[in-house]
Amino acid sequence: MVTAASSILARAIAAAAQPLTGAQSDYDSLLDLVGDAHYVLLGEATHGTHEFYAERARITQRLIREKGFTAVAVEADWPDAYRVNCYARGSGKDGDAVQALGGFQRFPSWMWRNTDVAQFAEWLRAHNLAVEPARRAGFYGLDLYSMFTSIQEVLAYLDKVDPVAAAEARRRYACFEHYGEDSQHYGYATGIGLSESCEQGVLAQLRDMQQRAFDYVQADGGNAEDAYFYAQQNARLVKNAEEYYRTMFRGRVSSWNLRDSHMAETLDALSRHLSRGGTKAKIVVWEHNSHIGDASATEMGRMGEWNVGQLARRHYPGDTCLIGFSTYDGWVTAASEWDGPAERKRVRPGLAESYEDVLHQAGIPRYFLPLRPHSDAVAGLSERRLGRAIGVLYIPRTERQSHYFMAELPKQYDGIIHIDRTSAVRPLDPTSGWHSGEPPETFPEGL
Repeated sequence: MVTAASSILARAIAAAAQPLTGAQSDYDSLLDLVGDAHYVLLGEATHGTHEFYAERARITQRLIREKGFTAVAVEADWPDAYRVNCYARGSGKDGDAVQALGGFQRFPSWMWRNTDVAQFAEWLRAHNLAVEPARRAGFYGLDLYSMFTSIQEVLAYLDKVDPVAAAEARRRYACFEHYGEDSQHYGYATGIGLSESCEQGVLAQLRDMQQRAFDYVQADGGNAEDAYFYAQQNARLVKNAEEYYRTMFRGRVSSWNLRDSHMAETLDALSRHLSRGGTKAKIVVWEHNSHIGDASATEMGRMGEWNVGQLARRHYPGDTCLIGFSTYDGWVTAASEWDGPAERKRVRPGLAESYEDVLHQAGIPRYFLPLRPHSDAVAGLSERRLGRAIGVLYIPRTERQSHYFMAELPKQYDGIIHIDRTSAVRPLDPTSGWHSGEPPETFPEGL
């Protein structure tokens, strides 16, 4: 039921909203809001919505062309994203973007191995090949799930620049061998004391690589600094991933904070690496709303969790712009259980009085709503409300418990993009189950 208060708020939102029509000028005010910020964090309310990927790409293209951004850092594994980076910069062995996305095989592969990301990677390559090297933009991963792949990348680098050190690294990393490539098995066994951890070995390996940095760069051939940086970040990822998996069975807060701290550290390391010649790098971040919306404004923060958006605001005061995304209903690509197949699932309408609901009541199909400066819309949205977060799983039958949390939207973000009805992102390898979609639930079983 629409209340008088929600009607007033809907009118205020409609007055402040800037409709998105597909015109080149759609995001003029967003770029004005960005100003001279070096870090623009673009969210998504789900991990499987076509429009979120497409609009992030549109915004990012303008940031690269018009504001000199030179990196896109995404919620993806470092080695898999770096393969896309090589393709986008005109190097590597992949013949097209679909091949370059071939590293994304781990669940949920559709997050990055989808048609929207492939199109963006092709655009990025075309842009890079048309501009001078200093203006070329890269594609990088911030996440830490690739522990075993990263181990192999460290060894491959050391085999080339320091075979003696490579042998020592193999000895240290051999600690993981009897776990196969099952990171969670390692975390469980060490977390409950069934076996010794590999912590000291991975710390020593990272420390050794850092101490030999000058020698390795001198010994390597072309692009030596980039090659060393890539290898060092893999070694740091192994160190942080080892700790992450060792603590993941101790509770959500510890593992969440370790993961987001790693992503924030990677963002900072990437910024320092790309800030050459006295020019500070400008970086776009693509992650879920739950990572880029300031956690201190949510019940996550009250539980002791922090996230990348909160850490970025703290580390780069006045130099960040956080943009969230929202949808009322539509379709999404998601799984029903971990490691399950990608399904095209119907997104239920937002709960009454939730942020999704009040943004829907504005009656505009898609729009950008600035949350700076203060306005009647911002004042009305400052009341704590439920907001929805759909990750790689979507469980409609327990939607309130599984996908909603309390938040203060204007404190989370500097602006919000609302697309009222959305469609599912298309995986590059859709199954028959994805094509058929989810059958409609029948009343009252689906409540």
